[in-house]
Formats: sequence, structure tokens, C-alpha cells
Amino acid sequence: MGAARPLRGAARFAAYAAGQAACVGHVPEHDLGAAAYAIKAARAASPDDPHAGPRERDWQRDQLHRSIRALVLEDQARRNSICWSVFEDRPID
Repeated sequence: MGAARPLRGAARFAAYAAGQAACVGHVPEHDLGAAAYAIKAARAASPDDPHAGPRERDWQRDQLHRSIRALVLEDQARRNSICWSVFEDRPID
């Protein structure tokens, strides 16, 4: 996580995503952090593409096993506001 601090833009968010995935497994409340940071990285890497974030979010969701999909989607909806609203299903202008 410390290595991400001096970085900017997509690289910073990608580093935070990796850090979250590697070091917060013992804290259930942080389970969405890596996914949220990866979506922020996709947005930052393609700032002119309004579909970049939703495309990453949808790809992540497609990777979920059907046995946990509903649980993860419920968790995303419940905690979307503390995850920069990256899990929100909203129309893209």
C-alpha cells in the first residue's frame, strides 16, 4: 500500500488494488476494496471513455461463481456509497 502513495492516476489505483487484494483478506469489511480500486484504475486509464469503469465492473462480475454472485452483488449495492459509487448501475451519458 505504501508503494502506491507516490504514484498518480491509473498506476496509483492499480497499486492500491493489488495492495488491497494482498493484505486485507483478514478484514471482511474490506472485501470490496481491490475491486473498487481496479474500477478506479480503469476509469483513470481511460478518462475519455465513460464505459471504462462499468466495463471493468461488469468483467469482475462475470468472473464470480454463481454460488456467491448474489451475495457479492448485494454487498456491492449495500456498500456502494463508501466505495466511490463504482458499483452503481446507472446509465452512461
